[in-house]
Amino acid sequence: MLNLQQLVQETYAKRIEDCNNEELYYVLLSLTQRASDVLATNNQKKKVYYISAEFLIGKLLSNNLINLGLYAEVKDQLAEAGKDLLQIEEVEMEPSLGNGGLGRLAACFLDSIATLGLNGDGVGLNYHFGLFQQLFEDNQQKAVPNPWITPESWLKPSKISYEVPFANFTLTSKLYDIDVPGYKTATKNRLRLFDLGSVDDNIIYDGIEFDKPDIFRNLTLFLYPDDSTREGELLRIFQQYFMVSNAAQLLIDEAVAKGSNLYDLADYAVVQINDTHPSLVIPELLRLLTERGIDFDKAVEIVSSMTAYTNHTILAEALEKWPLDFLNEVVPHLVPIIEELDRRVKETYHNDSVNIIDEQGRVHMAHMDMHYGFSVNGVAALHTDILKSSELKPFYDIYPEKFNNKTNGITFRRWLMHANPRLAKYLDELLGHGYHHDATELEKFLEFKGNADVKAKLESIKKHNKRKLQAHLEATQGVTINPNAIFDIQIKRMHEYKRQQMNVLYVINKYLDIKAGNVPSTPITVFFGGKAAPAYTIAQDIIHLILALSQVIANDPEVSPHLQLVMVENYNVTAASFLIPAADISEQISLASKEASGTGNMKFMLNGALTLGTEDGANVEIHELVGSENIYIFGEDSQTVIDTYANESYVARDFYERPNIKPLIDFIVSDEVRQYGNDERLFRLHNELINKDWFMTLLDLESYIAMKEQVLKDYEDRDAWLDKVIVNIAKAGFFSSDRTIAEYNRDIWKLEAAK
Repeated sequence: MLNLQQLVQETYAKRIEDCNNEELYYVLLSLTQRASDVLATNNQKKKVYYISAEFLIGKLLSNNLINLGLYAEVKDQLAEAGKDLLQIEEVEMEPSLGNGGLGRLAACFLDSIATLGLNGDGVGLNYHFGLFQQLFEDNQQKAVPNPWITPESWLKPSKISYEVPFANFTLTSKLYDIDVPGYKTATKNRLRLFDLGSVDDNIIYDGIEFDKPDIFRNLTLFLYPDDSTREGELLRIFQQYFMVSNAAQLLIDEAVAKGSNLYDLADYAVVQINDTHPSLVIPELLRLLTERGIDFDKAVEIVSSMTAYTNHTILAEALEKWPLDFLNEVVPHLVPIIEELDRRVKETYHNDSVNIIDEQGRVHMAHMDMHYGFSVNGVAALHTDILKSSELKPFYDIYPEKFNNKTNGITFRRWLMHANPRLAKYLDELLGHGYHHDATELEKFLEFKGNADVKAKLESIKKHNKRKLQAHLEATQGVTINPNAIFDIQIKRMHEYKRQQMNVLYVINKYLDIKAGNVPSTPITVFFGGKAAPAYTIAQDIIHLILALSQVIANDPEVSPHLQLVMVENYNVTAASFLIPAADISEQISLASKEASGTGNMKFMLNGALTLGTEDGANVEIHELVGSENIYIFGEDSQTVIDTYANESYVARDFYERPNIKPLIDFIVSDEVRQYGNDERLFRLHNELINKDWFMTLLDLESYIAMKEQVLKDYEDRDAWLDKVIVNIAKAGFFSSDRTIAEYNRDIWKLEAAK
């Protein structure tokens, strides 16, 4: 039985009531670390090394308390003393180790690997300042460093270090671990984060600018340093090789310690390459094995039987292609290996589209992964089908047996039990605790469709969550929102293919409609959250438009009581944990065929928001599960979009000239918006939409506006709406990352679970 008062007394010699939140946080940090230390580290013979540039793990206090089985006791004992665990958690700095869905997925996967008792660690880099902290100044995004590493943190220094060779010098790494306890398990795994002791934040200037050639001092400062320059691209290669060389040396050492003779390395280790960032692990493993006396042919056989690749995108710019000259400059010892791998491909397959090194001397990382790995998976059914039939068809024709689908998932510990405790507690009362371990048991919730008491309770929970979000935004941004409004939320990385710009055009449409006297029955608040890469000008222009338009609306007394636009500053996992449980409408409006999966769509669904989206990514599977009457689908389908690209038949200006669209586009450069905006940004975005619009915003705009109006109309029928909510929650169980990881293990990793 936990006695929190005794721990507080031992630490501070006072009562819980007399401690401030910071003091209580450090007591709870110590408590969870001690509880985690007691757990045995998974040590089965075979282990998966999940290598990823990102692990967006979020704040860990409550998540770890839940997994360690301590959450309810701690929360109750704090409440008895008048303390709020949520407020205490505000003291914690959120680890800045990722950006968007890729990193959040990796974090969910680590949680599920541990929960299923599988032996698997995440391997990445210990970025000191992450991507960046996003501030808003003059209605524009400003990027500043995001320091998160404090003397008291979840990072545990280890004694492990490795020598990593580069062209002109060798670096010595430092390894830090973060424990990853499974949900109520006797074992744990780790997130292994490699760092460099010479990193120095004094070289940062002017926001997040720094001396990019000074590798000794900058290597692990930032995630995804600006690669719009040659120096930035070289730094990316330095980072990626540092990550994979450490990972490769670690897995070899651990395998040998268990008895591997290296010829049987695949019996001890499997590497999951998460997107193309870790692809250099393949030639690095070959280098290390041949250095240890294994001939090259045998080394290729070993490495090809132990590396697996997850593709997360069909966007060409996201499939990395590094110039061979750059690799020669950074890692010349890998170049002969890559050239030999390419020679073998060209000798076997006379098809330029599958070469590793193309005619321009660029190394295609994904091509190397597919030729010299044993598994290639997409992350949603539609995504995998597109890979096989279109984007990666030449590889599917060669290796059909390698291709498989693993639809993404989320951990319900974080995204229900932690983010929405009132809903989780109510589901516990109705369904029992079985869904904590087997999320498909949420299907039992279907039995309560039509139950007036259940619907009333769901309304009460949603209203509570809206008030929580209201308090959070007032505290963090000084923004006041109406908790009685419809909450329409789009939160994700800022990118044109995700089409935040289309949502903004809807807001303009609604603004003009209200000005014309058409007042909505219920006020509407539209939320955006997301960061734009520092070199991604148009994405920053979209943020600027959102911020300027929000001021237009806020300062218009005719409109502001009925419509509000909010851009959440520095969107991260913490912000998501407030936004998602409060949402009514989940915006999943990417151009069909462009979103690999999405995981935000799953989190919203689980928390009782209804999806407004295209038939893209995992929206397709959500649609199949809940039925057409419980989701709002609009826009062209993926094949139509693919054909439109192939035929080059999309002309944005033709759509712009339509009478329902032109006024919305032109409002971007209206006097009303320019009063709060920057002309250069606004006119550039206006021009982009009319003359390019690469991701076909205008193609689906009219369909989107019509469907959103239908959503708002349906919201007014609370009885029917809440039936849809019940169906969505009940059908969300399929999207548990426990299911996803069980499939990875069954089909790819083949690990034994801890007894």
